[in-house]
Amino acid sequence: MEEWRGEFLISTDVARLDAGAIHAFLTRCYWAEGIPLEVVQRSIRGSLCFGVYEGERQIGLARVITDRATFAYLADVYILEQFRGRGLGKWLMECIKTHPELQNLRRWLLATRDAHGLYRQFGFHPPRRPENLMELHDATVYSRLEKTGN
Repeated sequence: MEEWRGEFLISTDVARLDAGAIHAFLTRCYWAEGIPLEVVQRSIRGSLCFGVYEGERQIGLARVITDRATFAYLADVYILEQFRGRGLGKWLMECIKTHPELQNLRRWLLATRDAHGLYRQFGFHPPRRPENLMELHDATVYSRLEKTGN
């Protein structure tokens, strides 16, 4: 999938993705601070990725972890700071929600600290039954990986 809007492109072509640029952003953000490059590369291979580009430069990303039949988890959504406020995040979400392989899924999940307003526009809301959800979260995994070299 490729969609242009002026000088900006959203593409699911994995060959266009710049793992170094993605890593540079993710390693300094609150949800993936310190993430190793190898982990970023593995996460790309296991996801349907939507890259956002200005010309050839990657300026954003969203990863959808999905079985393409029943479930999707939306992760690592970002637009570089200097490109925010131009509607690119909303356009990115439109491209994700209309992608042919992501139609008629029973459940979508995501976690966010600060973008609730964006996601509400696309039907996301707090879990109706949070008591049904459980998580196993290891907030220190990346720092441990760095120390062991794995």
